[in-house]
Amino acid sequence: MSEKIIIFDTTLRDGEQSPGASMNMQEKFRLAQQLVKLKVDVIEAGFPVASPGDFECVRNIAEHVRGAQIAALARCNVKDIDRAWEALKAGENPRIHTFLATSDIHLQHKLKMNRDQVLELAVASVRHAAKYTSNVEFSAEDASRSDLDFVCKVFAAVIDAGATTLNFPDTTGYALPDEFGRKIAYLIENIPNIHKAVLSVHCHNDLGLAVANSLAAINHGARQVESTINGLGERAGNTAMEELVMVVRTRADQMLVHTDIVTEHIYPTSRLVSTITGMSVQANKAIVGANAFAHESGIHQDGVLKERTTYEIMNPADVGISTGNIVLGKHSGRHALKDRIAAMGYTLKDDELDRVFARFKEVADVKKEMFDEDLEAILMDEVLRITETFSLVHLGAMSGNKSLPTAAVRLLIDGKEQEKACIGIGPIDACFRAIAELTQTKSKLLYFSVSSITGGTDAQGEVLVRIEDEGKVVVGQGADPDIITAAAKAYLNGLNRLVFLKRETMRQGC
Repeated sequence: MSEKIIIFDTTLRDGEQSPGASMNMQEKFRLAQQLVKLKVDVIEAGFPVASPGDFECVRNIAEHVRGAQIAALARCNVKDIDRAWEALKAGENPRIHTFLATSDIHLQHKLKMNRDQVLELAVASVRHAAKYTSNVEFSAEDASRSDLDFVCKVFAAVIDAGATTLNFPDTTGYALPDEFGRKIAYLIENIPNIHKAVLSVHCHNDLGLAVANSLAAINHGARQVESTINGLGERAGNTAMEELVMVVRTRADQMLVHTDIVTEHIYPTSRLVSTITGMSVQANKAIVGANAFAHESGIHQDGVLKERTTYEIMNPADVGISTGNIVLGKHSGRHALKDRIAAMGYTLKDDELDRVFARFKEVADVKKEMFDEDLEAILMDEVLRITETFSLVHLGAMSGNKSLPTAAVRLLIDGKEQEKACIGIGPIDACFRAIAELTQTKSKLLYFSVSSITGGTDAQGEVLVRIEDEGKVVVGQGADPDIITAAAKAYLNGLNRLVFLKRETMRQGC
């Protein structure tokens, strides 16, 4: 019988550290509920000591989410650990995840400590965490660049102090698969009490090897993998859960292990993360990219039509990708819409469904056929969008090869309608200038992209913007059949996210 791999999801913590990917409490809670549907084993909900907002998010998830262990991150000090437990204590089998660097690079330049001091602090911190819960994880930060014998010494000591999970991170994404696998094997061979704990890995993707390193670790005895949806995370991101899980499932003949992940929820979860964070999934991304199961070559198309397995090693339905989603139109009723949204992996309250249904009818009057992607865009606008300080009331734009591009914008700002008209290089530039003047923002537009959500000239346009203000970077997303309106929604979404972050910073400073 194959052994189980524990899936530790850190999308809400490490994934949120992707530039612009910050989430509010409502968004984090909705994603945590979806991760339970996916049947991840552990949800790392956040870093409670980082800010009051992060603390409240962790506490809210711990109090109300059931079906997975809830973990919180803490540095190796009493304040962090106490704060983590305060947020976690109402949770189901809550886990305190404490960490301390073990590489000489970190000891010398960051911690200013010697190895004996690190060992002593690690043991004391784990012992303190173990007073609260028997579910304690210890991570040796930058472990892959650490002296292995020292890591073995620290791991053996923290097991005796009460750690039940030991995490060996490739913090900088530096390791190579064969090398990383050998390190895991060395730990198992040289830690005498390793049988008392689960060995875990947390790999970053700086060299594009996070999934490969995690698989190598599994093959050499690791039994927990820390990962994120869509591979989100610091810098180049983390191990992509969907890729790791589908490798284990598809190549079960070689891996000889399994996970409990309900793979049919992979694609809906991926889309939810993309929608909430505004971080688009590249088209050629494995498992969840738009082209993952697309076949352009005539030879490939012919083969798939005759027998799917000629060119597909996975069934799209196994990861939750529907092959027949053109089922709704302007005559579709509320019940049909609710069923379709449920099939996509979303659960809505009655008032949320009311708003989505009303907007669905508006868009369906313009489009003859509604795709899942259209529904997700509506969900983003009506349910998943961050609380708005600025909202669009009216937009009028004029442009042409002989006309001066002009936009008139009316916004609702803190409950009061205000209007402005501006000219620009093009209608979108004019629109953005008007919004900037109305909101009095000095933010810088770093990135702008526009794409068609579906095919056809009646398709909704999706706009993605990245905005920077006072060192804070956010992503804004908007969709509408009118591309100028979609751009305005994206810009306002980004500005509202900036307001949210600034308020969080002010709360943290109080």
